[in-house]
Amino acid sequence: MKIIEKALAFVGLLSLCALFIYALQDAPTDENFEKKLINDYNVYAIQVPDDLEFSGEPLPLKNPDILERMDRELLVNTYWQSNGLLMFKRANKYFPVIEPILKKNGIPDDFKYLAVIESGLTNVVSPAGARGVWQIMPATAKENGLEVNDNVDERYNLEKSTEVACKYLLDAKNNLGSWTLAAAAYNAGNAGVARRLREQNVTDYYDLLLGEETGRYLFRIVALKEILSHPAKYGFNFREKDLYQEVPTYKVKVDSAVTDFTKFAEGFGINYKILKLHNPWLREPHLNNKSRKMYEIDIPKEGYYN
Repeated sequence: MKIIEKALAFVGLLSLCALFIYALQDAPTDENFEKKLINDYNVYAIQVPDDLEFSGEPLPLKNPDILERMDRELLVNTYWQSNGLLMFKRANKYFPVIEPILKKNGIPDDFKYLAVIESGLTNVVSPAGARGVWQIMPATAKENGLEVNDNVDERYNLEKSTEVACKYLLDAKNNLGSWTLAAAAYNAGNAGVARRLREQNVTDYYDLLLGEETGRYLFRIVALKEILSHPAKYGFNFREKDLYQEVPTYKVKVDSAVTDFTKFAEGFGINYKILKLHNPWLREPHLNNKSRKMYEIDIPKEGYYN
């Protein structure tokens, strides 16, 4: 009996030694850490890059508070993999529309990532009533020439709403002095950011004590910029054919009422659903147009839909 007990104890000791050796071999090292970071399902700490910036304005990452806040957003957005992959797919489809409008208006290219965190590049509706990819409120839209009513809501027109976002951002930059503060103002308003700067006697976004949403806002933008700019570095693997593609369209001008968009669509070889996909700003199955305004309706080119 004692011989059996000794044998079992010996076997147990060997097993523990084997497990210990395996654990040491599997533990992350400087050499294997980056290899394992890609193409596996383990969770790793992420090194915050030293040179992060937004629109040419560097983040003060030597400040421990700023470093921790940036680290949080990189972690949250890296390990929310399904959402991350959707952002890569949609960005491929919508960034080519947004980028030239930003450039034309003198807005830094980094602001396309603001649209990503505002809406996920979808036409969402906020509890406060903001709508579209750029999440524009009704009053802001109307002040900037967009039509907003039950029949037509041009906040859902990506080209026109991007133009309005550009006007807002330029005004915020002129009022507040930096692109970083302009981005914060897109979330909290020009007056709100200006008031907090005065109250706290500071001039920089990173020195402000802000509420949860606005306090995270800029860091979320920079995190999405970093991740979308370096997919493999953050473990996102895809092929070009996995990304969403924009269907080319041509514009049809309409300066009268349209009583039935189903019949209108059929005249161009598509159905009502396809017409709405390309023109979400048309909110009803007809167009009133009592003022005989000139509208441009996007029609997909032949061969993309059955």
